[in-house]
Amino acid sequence: MFEEILLSVPDWGWMLFFAVIGLIWGSFLNVCIYRWPKEPPENNIITPGSYCPACRHPLAWKDNIPVLSYLLLKGRCRYCGARIPKRYPLVELTSAFIWVFCYYFWGLSPEMFAFILFFSLLLVGSLVDVEHRIIPDEVSLGGMLLGLVISFLHPQLHGQQAHLQGLWASFVGALAGGALVYVVGIIGEWIFKKEAMGGGDVKLQAMIGAFLGWKCAILSFFLGCFVGSVIGIYQLIRYKDNTLPFGPALALGAVICLFKGEAIIRFLFPYWVYSF
Repeated sequence: MFEEILLSVPDWGWMLFFAVIGLIWGSFLNVCIYRWPKEPPENNIITPGSYCPACRHPLAWKDNIPVLSYLLLKGRCRYCGARIPKRYPLVELTSAFIWVFCYYFWGLSPEMFAFILFFSLLLVGSLVDVEHRIIPDEVSLGGMLLGLVISFLHPQLHGQQAHLQGLWASFVGALAGGALVYVVGIIGEWIFKKEAMGGGDVKLQAMIGAFLGWKCAILSFFLGCFVGSVIGIYQLIRYKDNTLPFGPALALGAVICLFKGEAIIRFLFPYWVYSF
């Protein structure tokens, strides 16, 4: 009976439902983006409740309605008048898009929820890296653990049927992704005499490998390097700044690989890769 009710809901109804859930989820992601880079106990995402970062006044429920509150308040705090960063509504809208897109692409399935988590972690890690030049362990290590658990519970994420096979594929992916970035970092440090890859990048790529497997863990890294080099050259020419947060580039490489990785791998290695 319950399944019949679910199947009777039209696609537009599910998309509207998931858009609303995505907005709410995006509000939570904003809390993570703001608090996780901080030192304990300020990095606690549970308590205290939402407050204005400028005056630290607790926010009422009417100040916390995703996107709508920002518009009604004209982008300013009700209590002190400080400007609310545009990141807040943008993250909420991006989260809504993620939920709707994942439903559209994977339907109501375990993959849908797995990749909602995956995209959310990439979004949080990228924005924190841009602002603070760090990737929180809650994103990288926590995400890697989530990838391992999800792969065990749903081995089909890696094209496997047995639970242990799914876990093994996830573990190998995490190991391959993390080890690759670590080795490249050592080589880069030896060549350039300065840190080339941060520890956060190593752990983030391990998280990506836990979700996508070893082939995409490797390919997405090189895609990220290409994206990062293009952005880095533009940034150097335009702003004379040679520092670049690598997390967003790795995240974009992972997204490209998720949807086009198989085609790229088949094109580059048509004979030997799929014998593994």
